[in-house]
Amino acid sequence: MVRLLRPFGRAVTYTRWLHLLIAIVWPSMWLFIEEAWWTWAVAAAVLVPVGLVPAMRTVEGLQARLLLTGHGHDGAGTDIVVAPSATWSDRGRLVVWLQARLWLGIVTALLTVQLLVAAVDLASSAFGRDVEDGVLLVLDGHPWWHVLLAPVALAALAGTVVGSGGLVAFLARRLLGPSPAERLAAMEERTEQLLERTRIARELHDSIGHALTVAVVQAGAARAAGDPVFTDRALGVIEETGRAALEDLERVLGILRESERPVSSRPTLTDADRLLESARASGAKVDAELTGPLDTVPGPVSREGYRILQESLTNVLRHAGAVPVLIRIEVAYDALDLEVRNPLTADIPGPGRGSGLRGIRERAALLGGDARTGPDQGDWQVQVRLPLR
Repeated sequence: MVRLLRPFGRAVTYTRWLHLLIAIVWPSMWLFIEEAWWTWAVAAAVLVPVGLVPAMRTVEGLQARLLLTGHGHDGAGTDIVVAPSATWSDRGRLVVWLQARLWLGIVTALLTVQLLVAAVDLASSAFGRDVEDGVLLVLDGHPWWHVLLAPVALAALAGTVVGSGGLVAFLARRLLGPSPAERLAAMEERTEQLLERTRIARELHDSIGHALTVAVVQAGAARAAGDPVFTDRALGVIEETGRAALEDLERVLGILRESERPVSSRPTLTDADRLLESARASGAKVDAELTGPLDTVPGPVSREGYRILQESLTNVLRHAGAVPVLIRIEVAYDALDLEVRNPLTADIPGPGRGSGLRGIRERAALLGGDARTGPDQGDWQVQVRLPLR
């Protein structure tokens, strides 16, 4: 019993009923002037060209969101679109919606009035009052049991209000909902968001992982050296690397807070000197060979190339320590070649292992490039080729 009464405690039950009555206000005003059955047919005909206007989808969508779902312009939790009609399919569905809303509104209004009148007439007839024949009922005499039928009419009225509201909400989601093209666009947008989150996770892994690796290597080397001068230099490198990591962390958090923020502030290969100096300060003997104009490399390629170089140096410091590192970066006409080599040690992970190596391959694949990692002639090699076009 409580479940049956629950809809009558929700405001949306009555706003849906109101939504249907609004649809017949203007034809009803015309009906007062010209009492003819064809008034409704003319009203239905007028709605056809109205539904072909693209902006009407926005009007109907906003009204449906507000009255049928209880949500406003943001439309949180709804499947009703407020964008203007973009295709003839959208316009056709809107015409069907306007027609369905009009005729369902007519039936709902008729039943609302007649069931309410029927309940009053049944009660009045039971108490000996003469009543006129209605649309739904023809009453003959004044039997006492007419009063027992009054609650039935009121129950039917309640069912009409709830049922018509549920039906119009169902039709709204079907006819005012997103088209297949809009669903595809929404899916693509969601995919982009997931890819962006994955990229941010890689950013944090590369940046913070690099900073922590440098800090650990420097701290261990300073403690083993026992030289105040070296210790002071190591602390300076740790401080500088920590500051850079904090800047990267703040930038990444800013991207999370502001989804529309541009990524132009991310470091590129033109900032590679910072990585090389950090690796040298950690004890690695870095020999870098840069060929070609790095400043002409497209932004996405340059940014991902920077992160690949950063992750490669992080792996060297983490697994091999202070060893000679050969870095070659070449900007050709149609590709960017990046190679990092260092002496192979037993601690370096084999091919396919480690989140860092997996991240390098994922970054390269994202840009349509190729990455190879693994032993090569006694060295550990990371070789990446990224297309520029």
